[in-house]
Amino acid sequence: MASSSERRESVQGDGGAIMVEQYFVETDTSERYPLWTRANVGEVFPDPVAMSSFDFAFCNADGIRHAELGWRDAYVRLGAFSHDEFDADQNVILGVFGGYAYLNASVMRIFGERAPGLSAADIDAQFFGVQPGIPDYEPHPDDASPEATAAIAETFGWALTTDALHEVLADEATVDALRAERPDFGTMGDAELLEWGEEVLDRHFRHLFSQHLFVTMLATLPAGIITDVCTALGRPQDALKLLSGLGDVASAAPSHAMWELGRQAAACEVLTAAFDVGPDGLGHRLRGLEGGAVDAFRASFEEFLVAYGSRGPNEWETRCPTWETEPDLALAAIDRMRLSPEAAAPTGNQARMAADRERLGAEMYGMLAADPEAQGQFGAALRAAGVFMPGRERTKTNCIKLIHEVRMALLEFGRRMVERGTFPEVTSYGMLTFAESQQVAADPTGWREVVEERQAVFDAVRDLQEPFVVFGEAPPLSEWPRRDAIEVEPVGVGESIVGVPGCTGVSRGRARVVLDSHDPTGLEPGEVLVAPLTDPSWTPLFVPASGVVVDVGAPLSHAIIVSRELGIPCVVSATDATKRIPDGALVEVNGETGVVTVLEA
Repeated sequence: MASSSERRESVQGDGGAIMVEQYFVETDTSERYPLWTRANVGEVFPDPVAMSSFDFAFCNADGIRHAELGWRDAYVRLGAFSHDEFDADQNVILGVFGGYAYLNASVMRIFGERAPGLSAADIDAQFFGVQPGIPDYEPHPDDASPEATAAIAETFGWALTTDALHEVLADEATVDALRAERPDFGTMGDAELLEWGEEVLDRHFRHLFSQHLFVTMLATLPAGIITDVCTALGRPQDALKLLSGLGDVASAAPSHAMWELGRQAAACEVLTAAFDVGPDGLGHRLRGLEGGAVDAFRASFEEFLVAYGSRGPNEWETRCPTWETEPDLALAAIDRMRLSPEAAAPTGNQARMAADRERLGAEMYGMLAADPEAQGQFGAALRAAGVFMPGRERTKTNCIKLIHEVRMALLEFGRRMVERGTFPEVTSYGMLTFAESQQVAADPTGWREVVEERQAVFDAVRDLQEPFVVFGEAPPLSEWPRRDAIEVEPVGVGESIVGVPGCTGVSRGRARVVLDSHDPTGLEPGEVLVAPLTDPSWTPLFVPASGVVVDVGAPLSHAIIVSRELGIPCVVSATDATKRIPDGALVEVNGETGVVTVLEA
């Protein structure tokens, strides 16, 4: 692996343009596991990886770090690999090339080949969707492992019989206690803030991330069984319905809370007037209002921020805003719900999806009566889906809550550095490792220039379109096109984009292309949200939308799990939808076939 001390970025001015030869942090590729992808990890790290995240998640001067190690722990716990199959000196599951995070697809394919009832092709379908340009799987002599297959089978047996994830609930209690017992960061010294944040990550992140990956991979098991049974019974379209309305999905919970806040705002003339002005400065305006309904709204919103304030765009990065650090982000989403009709209430859709799931499950269970073994496995898969798919979102939420507590400590450090002129921005700590931040605290001389240079590199690389797949060595940055220079053919009237079905149902509405969840005000209730990706900051926009179309994603991506919970027709892996679907066009979203059709310009 390479760190910032071993690589040098080149930043040159050329008519105002920034040219970058290398990003300031990067890992090596793997000869044994050569295929890497942006699938799934592109929703976690849509932007280049900041230095601070690279330090605690990927690797630092001391070697590989928590996220990579957590991935390995999860695979070993599954029984799919042993630790000695992974290189002890470099990342082989999580990589950073040209500044962007990649996930090793070769390792995932081997898991598919070793897991009973799965294959590399099944894994490709789960993680790549219908993305083009994916190299064919080529078996390696060491891919097969009877010992691993037997161990995975034992783990699968446990997954199909367990009724709850008690460890995950205990982890939730741990991170909630961190929030409840948050120290007064204003009273802590500079070095103490950094030490507190690093210690919290060192103590908890590897375990929480491992839990997240362990549960995520096991969530593919019931989904696969249900899909196979539905296909065998000649009803493949029912698989999505049997994976919907599961309840207790942590990443959907903020939408339910926001809906209630939106109803409060819509019922009060004073609040309605404040919201009608627009989202900018809304939180400040609300603080200046008086009245019983206003006080009740403010109290409910404060409770919301305590419970869900850790969520936000690009929330795995400590340098990015959340609903607690920038409450206007949450208020903008609440504003969209305020304008939605009662029929869009997420609780009603969830109840409908849950009822359909129960009815279909019972019906198809009865159809398998002649094959008791298949019937028993199908019933077990239905139960397991209700455990592991919500469990996936809960384990992710636990990770995000932990990162947010560290974020709050680092923001205090950043504010102090801005006041002293050491940092240009409060979040400039993202451009430094923890060790470098400690050096800044001890002696700030010269560090502002380092931060500004790295930020320039970060900004330049963010404007480049990274490859979706890397096989072997990543191409040099000089070969990456600028995002704004990529031309695609727009979809004409009567033409379609084909993606991956996410949530059943067919909807029609005006397409609204939204590229940044910071400003959702362009989306009107009943329109179709067309987005580049969907982390939880986008989720509240699902509620007022009549349908959702996403550039990337796969059957277990965040967008699909949440859309199934909220009952919103959804299509993911609709490549370049944000560029090809004309903004304002009338479109039809078919969540059963994965087809998005332009009906009218």
